[in-house]
Amino acid sequence: MKPELIVDNMDDTGEGPLWHPIEKKLYWGDITEGELYRYDPTTGGHELVFEAGQMFGGYTFQADGSILMFLEEGRVGVLRDGNLNIVIDGLPGEQENRFNDVIADPEGRVYCGTMCKDSAKAMAEEAFGSLYLLDTDGTITKLLGDIAISNGLGFTPDLSGIYYTDSPTGAIWLFDYDRATGAISNRRDFVASDDVDKDGLPDGMTVDAEGNVWSARVLTGEMHRYSPSGELVESIDFPCDMVSSAVFGGEDLDELYVTTISSNDRETHGPGAGALFRLRPGVKGVPEFFSNVSF
Repeated sequence: MKPELIVDNMDDTGEGPLWHPIEKKLYWGDITEGELYRYDPTTGGHELVFEAGQMFGGYTFQADGSILMFLEEGRVGVLRDGNLNIVIDGLPGEQENRFNDVIADPEGRVYCGTMCKDSAKAMAEEAFGSLYLLDTDGTITKLLGDIAISNGLGFTPDLSGIYYTDSPTGAIWLFDYDRATGAISNRRDFVASDDVDKDGLPDGMTVDAEGNVWSARVLTGEMHRYSPSGELVESIDFPCDMVSSAVFGGEDLDELYVTTISSNDRETHGPGAGALFRLRPGVKGVPEFFSNVSF
């Protein structure tokens, strides 16, 4: 399985790929540049959708057609018709942080994690973020604290569990997930590594229809596929050392779109650093959920 380079943007921090099932297009962001992009697989072209003027981590497609954007210092905004309306103007204790990966659940809530804007401090576990739950009525609740780099999230196919990644720890955790309330409990290791130089740092992730977990790896430049039991069954190399996230897309959800990080330095990070790639993994994904948050 060879990665196909489809957009050579040289993103500083390419992240957050998300397939839009109505538009049939792939969105992704450059976190540090605050830019949101869109790729059209029909034409092969891509375009800049929005410049936030600040870093943003994740975003979700709302049921009403808007985009919910998760920004710096705990701010949340609604993007509609090119205009960003801030609906949560920061969170206590998040002044030095920014949102990172987020995911909508089947009820329209959003799990959203934060990390220090100074990634070196976060990597050294000298600064910490949190995991929050944004409910459909616009209230936001802290679920977990003391998280070094809040990262990839995903649901088990039966929706009984949620995966959550804290990158510097080398861990992807699995929690029990209560669909009725959004509560998470019973944390245990799904994948844990004591040697991130060998295994890479787990970054963004997605789950396919068979329950396999696809985990992007920073440092080693790989995409790891884990079985539902946590066994590493496949590792795919990329022409760069910082693979950041993945999502299934395409008409039949049989294409895996993968973002990468360049840090504006391809000499260090490899010739494909910062590009958007596509894989054809021979397995299908499942649709991501729309958020449905009202403010």
